[in-house]
Amino acid sequence: MLNLKFLPLHFILFLIIGIVFGNAFNISLIHVFIAITFIILVLGYSYFKANTSFRPPIYFTIFTAIAFFLIGILSINIQKPINQKNHYINPYNSDDKLILQIEKVLKPTKFYKKFEAKVIEVNDKKTNGKILINLDKNILGDQFKVDDLVLTKNELKEVRKALNPNEFDYNNYLKKKGIYHQVHLKNDEYVRLQSYNKTVKGIAFSLREKINVELKKYNFSNEELSIINAILLGQRQDLTNELFESYKNAGAIHILAVSGLHIGIILLFLNFIFKPLERIRKGKIIKLVLVVFCLWIYAIIAGLSASVVRAVSMFTMVAIGLSINRPSSIKNSLVVSIFILLLINPLFLFDVGFQLSYAAVFSIVWFHPLFKKLWKPKLKVIDYFWQILSVSFAAQVGILPLSLYYFHQFPSLFFVSSLVVIPFLGLVLGLGIVIIILALLQLLPQFIANFYGIIINKMNYFMEIVSQQEMFIFQDIPFSFLMLIIFYTLLISYLNWAYNKNLKNLSFIFLPVIIIQIVLINNKQQSKIANEFIIFHQVKNSKIGVRNGKHLKIYHSLDSINIIKDRSIKAFKQNHFYLNSLQFSPINNILDIDSKKVLIIDSLGIYDNLLFKPQTVVLIQSPRINLDRLIRKLDPKLIIADGSNYKSYVNYWKKSCENKSINFHNTSQNGAFDYIY
Repeated sequence: MLNLKFLPLHFILFLIIGIVFGNAFNISLIHVFIAITFIILVLGYSYFKANTSFRPPIYFTIFTAIAFFLIGILSINIQKPINQKNHYINPYNSDDKLILQIEKVLKPTKFYKKFEAKVIEVNDKKTNGKILINLDKNILGDQFKVDDLVLTKNELKEVRKALNPNEFDYNNYLKKKGIYHQVHLKNDEYVRLQSYNKTVKGIAFSLREKINVELKKYNFSNEELSIINAILLGQRQDLTNELFESYKNAGAIHILAVSGLHIGIILLFLNFIFKPLERIRKGKIIKLVLVVFCLWIYAIIAGLSASVVRAVSMFTMVAIGLSINRPSSIKNSLVVSIFILLLINPLFLFDVGFQLSYAAVFSIVWFHPLFKKLWKPKLKVIDYFWQILSVSFAAQVGILPLSLYYFHQFPSLFFVSSLVVIPFLGLVLGLGIVIIILALLQLLPQFIANFYGIIINKMNYFMEIVSQQEMFIFQDIPFSFLMLIIFYTLLISYLNWAYNKNLKNLSFIFLPVIIIQIVLINNKQQSKIANEFIIFHQVKNSKIGVRNGKHLKIYHSLDSINIIKDRSIKAFKQNHFYLNSLQFSPINNILDIDSKKVLIIDSLGIYDNLLFKPQTVVLIQSPRINLDRLIRKLDPKLIIADGSNYKSYVNYWKKSCENKSINFHNTSQNGAFDYIY
């Protein structure tokens, strides 16, 4: 039964609002502490009054909600570097000596091996805080390992922000993980130090390396090993892009990470193994302790990543709920797990995996009972597959709005992947754990290793086949934050009516439906009247967009294949509803924008013999011109340089514009130029 009056849900909501508010604004910790102290005194008085009456006063609930709001503000502000005396930012200068400790190995890029590291010392002063290490791929020798110590004097730099509208902002993504800077290292720019202290993460890393060394003796291919590392050990850095895309387009990307699905299966497996303990005295408590212990040992082996810790914490609460044997306890346990995780690390709230995990689990808890009522097959085999399908649909309902908002994609064949893969995922996990144990003991028969390799290959092949059905993959779906909020309001309203069917609850469903219609109509009207001129940032190439209502034309210097796949254009389309026409064209030197002429000067540097004086001049492809002479002749009000120009040229042009008091826009620093008229 859905109980929207359940107070812990309300308090969690106020905690979340407090975290969001505290993240958006820098609030003095002293002021927050004073406010919380005052609220605690008021709550103490309110609690005393509540105990002397049959009904607690309303202000007790109100002040409790305010207390959770303030706790949210406090928890997120404590995480900010400005409020941490020992954070590396506070004593840091560009020429300081840094000692870094590797905490995590990340997926490499084309040019760099990437690592997450903790700054443990700045000029011999103990510090904390995390950074990103980019290690040149040309460096020979072994890569860094978890717990390795690295000494460097290279300058820390901020991660570049997204320079095109609606593009993935890596800077913002890292900040939500508590990472504010990065460092680039070449062979002669760092020294490895002797590391004596082993952390839990370091021990787990060494164990995973040992597992991979032993598995390689049994002729597992690189692709098979990457799947084993992803599914069983929570390490996805070795997955190829092609394999990752296959699972993503098949709607089964969650299989490639140790997530709630995996931990849930392991929990069921552990409950089955330890069930005989329930027959002895205090057996349920012993069973619960052993189950939770095994879950956290697995979490340590899987690297204690945020997703693993989140999943194990969540299912630890579920295990407690199951041991109590009350369905409502599972829901309450989920709420408690959210509260604990957000108190420990409020940045989890902004983690997409955190949002998707809890959205999926809550959706299964509340939607699955409704789906089960739709059909009750008599045959057990059919009922088994119906249960799998209904659980998949329930989870998909909960995560669909988030998936559309973050990824703008919907793989409609997800249920096919679920029906085929999920029944065998328990086998893949169970057999995989057995294989790892036997391989470490050097007792693994080769035929079992070969059989397991065949299972993984067949699973990969199936995902590849499903992902190739492109007509069933809906991409570039526009979906705004407002639409996200409205759709979740609609889902909650529907659930409230489904569990408490009355006219009042039914009326609440129509409100978000009406708002959706208003938003869609407004977007449609805005798309008809708004025009836009945008100069995208593109290294070595140029892209200029002109949007007239629902029609977008891109002038570019890329080849036909790259322009179609271009991410910045895809991101632009996803944010503009009702774009029904997209045209590509070579760059014109003169454009009419808002009844004004825009002059585009390319590498030829031609601007003589013009019959007009443009207010805006765009410089692309590093034209060899005397900008001072151009300014005297054309007298422009604005000069724009895109990412295709040499940096030295752009610096010279910027100084010239500053001397002439002319506005200068450099897309490499200021991002794309976007003018709406």
